[in-house]
Amino acid sequence: MLFLVVALLLLGIVVGSAAYLPWPLTLVFGGLIAIWLVVFSGRERRRRNRTRRA
Repeated sequence: MLFLVVALLLLGIVVGSAAYLPWPLTLVFGGLIAIWLVVFSGRERRRRNRTRRA
């Protein structure tokens, strides 16, 4: 439960700070997060497929 509270608090801080950033900077940060998520999901999928074969 504490993890959920901390996660929601951090989400509120990030979303709140995005309201004060200029649009180009917000889009750049959003793009970086999207790239990180794609790389992370690709690595996880590759790792999961590797453990199934073994």
